[in-house]
Amino acid sequence: MFKSHAHRNIVMTEGSLWRSTLLFALPIFLSGLLQLFFNAADTIVVGRFAGQEALAAVGSVGSLNALLVNIFLGLSIGANVIVARSIGAGDHQKVQDAVHTSVTVSVICGILLAFIGFFAARPLLLLMGTPEDVIDLAALYVRIIFLGMPIQMLYNFSASILRAVGDTKRPLYFLTSAGIVNVLLNLVFVIAFKMSVAGVALATVLSHFVSTGLVVHSLLTRTDAVRVDPRKLRINRRLLWQIMRIGLPSGVQSSMFSLSNILIQSSINSFGTIAMAGSAAAGNLCSFIYQAVAAFQSTATTFTGQNVGARKPRRVLKTQYVCQLWCIIVTGVMGVGNLIFGEQLLSLYNTDPEVIRWGMERIVVANAPYFLMGMQSVFSGGLRGMGYSLLPMCISLCGICLTRVVWLATVFRAHPTMSCLMLSHPVSWVFTLIFMSAFFFIFYNRLKKDHSVQELAAE
Repeated sequence: MFKSHAHRNIVMTEGSLWRSTLLFALPIFLSGLLQLFFNAADTIVVGRFAGQEALAAVGSVGSLNALLVNIFLGLSIGANVIVARSIGAGDHQKVQDAVHTSVTVSVICGILLAFIGFFAARPLLLLMGTPEDVIDLAALYVRIIFLGMPIQMLYNFSASILRAVGDTKRPLYFLTSAGIVNVLLNLVFVIAFKMSVAGVALATVLSHFVSTGLVVHSLLTRTDAVRVDPRKLRINRRLLWQIMRIGLPSGVQSSMFSLSNILIQSSINSFGTIAMAGSAAAGNLCSFIYQAVAAFQSTATTFTGQNVGARKPRRVLKTQYVCQLWCIIVTGVMGVGNLIFGEQLLSLYNTDPEVIRWGMERIVVANAPYFLMGMQSVFSGGLRGMGYSLLPMCISLCGICLTRVVWLATVFRAHPTMSCLMLSHPVSWVFTLIFMSAFFFIFYNRLKKDHSVQELAAE
């Protein structure tokens, strides 16, 4: 029953993990890069053709968008874990129920986000201390983006279902098509029609229609367990609870992470519009590294989930080691690349020497050591794959959010410079890594012991 589409799916419960994890993670990484190209295209086009105020407006709202969106995206991670476990256990009916519950929930979440984002945009931007010369443009951008949120949520949940079954290539193809549309529309709306931030926001929303239409069509035409039948779209309360139990803590964790970034963004805003523009460009470059982190974190979660379902604890541990090594290599190379070619990369966004100077301050302190963020994230992904989602949330709240809040209130207040502000990133990653790794091994040993007891009882 799970053999259809096998040529497209990666087998996670047997074979070489070095090869299969890389093959699984690479399309997710490239898909993430394409999603970033949506934002990068927005940032580069407005920076080049609409001025510093427009660049600051588009670049300064990322943390706010993430704060509102991530709690709902956490549910897609919960859906991924439940579907992956069910596939590993060979439970066809549970896979079907989880898939249809996930798709239904995605639409509901998207509609709710559209209302929240549209009406809360300006008040939240005011709370962030967004300058007067930027706030109108920033609010307009946020509102248009959130009106398209039902489509974006449907894509993210649907793509998580494909990842759970091992199909990571087609979401990449779908995003490639959408990325081309996004870039072309950016150029038309901003350069030809002079629509500034409204143009880039509208281009992003329209491109999401392309990727979502393709991924939904894929699910509708599949012949295996993750095929979507519109007649079966309903919410299974028991599975919704399981998805929420895993996904909500993950979403809260990401949102609290975004909240700490909002506090940092508010401090960046105090340096003025040029500093905001430089930090926005450097933050966009940093986001490219984060896509590697997200890819290997997702890989750790999905592979762990399937191997827990298949009762193979040794592969759970090996998955963690392999994903850690891949993540360190990729993020390390990208971090060094940002450090070496930072000025040239920043000049793609804006050629003002002051904008580049502010951007380089962020790159040196926060982008180069990003492998630390990757390590703690992969441990977090492994814990979620084992079913422990509340714990990573608590660790992140203390290790990242609390550390940054304390840093802003003490160290940054005493030394109010961009470099000091950015140092809060690696410091918080180190604290989180220590505790995340310790608890991973504690709960892995518990998992191994539980499986050993079950196997003895079965004999």
